[in-house]
Amino acid sequence: MSKMLAATDRAAMIELAAEHAYNAVLITDADMAGGGPFIIYCNPAFCRMTGYERDELLGQSPRMLQGPDTSPEQIASLREALRQGEFWEGSTTNYRKSGEPYVVNWNISPVLGRDGAATHFVSVQQDITCQIRAEAERDLLSQALNQAHDPILVTDREARIVFVNAAFERLTGYRAKEVLGSTPALLGSGEQSADFYREMWETLLGREPFRARFLNRRKDGSCYYVEQSIAPVLDARGRLTHFVSTSWQVDDLVERERVLHAMASQDKLTGLLTRRAGDEVLQSAFHDHLSDGRPLSVVICDIDHFKGVNDRFGHLVGDRVIQQVARAIARQVRASDSTIRWGGEEFMVVIHADMGVAKELAERLRKAVERLQDEEVGAVSLSLGVAEVLPRESIEQLLGRADGALYRAKRNGRNCTMEASGH
Repeated sequence: MSKMLAATDRAAMIELAAEHAYNAVLITDADMAGGGPFIIYCNPAFCRMTGYERDELLGQSPRMLQGPDTSPEQIASLREALRQGEFWEGSTTNYRKSGEPYVVNWNISPVLGRDGAATHFVSVQQDITCQIRAEAERDLLSQALNQAHDPILVTDREARIVFVNAAFERLTGYRAKEVLGSTPALLGSGEQSADFYREMWETLLGREPFRARFLNRRKDGSCYYVEQSIAPVLDARGRLTHFVSTSWQVDDLVERERVLHAMASQDKLTGLLTRRAGDEVLQSAFHDHLSDGRPLSVVICDIDHFKGVNDRFGHLVGDRVIQQVARAIARQVRASDSTIRWGGEEFMVVIHADMGVAKELAERLRKAVERLQDEEVGAVSLSLGVAEVLPRESIEQLLGRADGALYRAKRNGRNCTMEASGH
């Protein structure tokens, strides 16, 4: 009697569990002959999924849920498994009472009697319509992104790459499988500074988009410029989950800017820096001097008797002499120094060195020009003034002392170098 009560309790417990199960549960008999099998039990979850009341389902065949988009191949596979008394799992489209289609994923297990034959079938089902729709939307989005002309990259919150499109693969030379799970640092060229990346992350973690020009490196080691826009992605609760980066290759734009900058910064006659560009170079060098204490000197030089050359031989010859002097000066200066056409026949060299080095360079410049022999003008010479930055001195004061030294060289007979006062 106790065993019978225990069996009854177990059956009640099983039925109670099925009634409260989250997934839809369906039990049918094993009658495959008369249009069956037929439903003998369904839980509330199954009723909610299908839209039918339990009384409308009991005694019916699950075929009542099939419709135009139900897969014949899946149903044939299912019925063959039932005939063999085997486990089956699959998915297809079924239809609710309202006629609305839904995608169901289900598995069916046979219940075997003492003789090994199936007496019932138990099916556990899930409505996966939302999941399938989400996957379809994701696939559509992926296809759309892959059709995009510009490279697109998506990372998770830890900056691990989770998606790249076909344009990214074409531009970088990396296949998607090579970069997934890595970070965009693999594209780094070393051009951007630590401060640049610090500003980027402060902006993105502040939930704001970041846009800048990057110099990136391809798989083959070559570099390319992109204008890159990175946007944070937030979930419904406002939590940061991903970053989406879209970029536009701008190598041609950078080259045009470089050419325009060169045109603006390069003197047309001599190829040296213009006065405006030279001012920027001097400002930058002076800033470096103030920040790290590196010595800084300037040499200002002027072609002697140049007005007479123009008056006697004309401006075309004068321009030729200026070009010859500019080439002679440029050949003597170091790569780290900057040569500027400071005025009509006046030049300046910005030197990252002390007075001793600057005076030696000034003398080399003077001697190099002294060796020139123009076919019409003949000998050409320079007068030069040299100055090194003094403590607490401004750029204007430095240039004033260098100019003063230049004029003393003129008064001293020209074709000589004079050191600025203060040393």
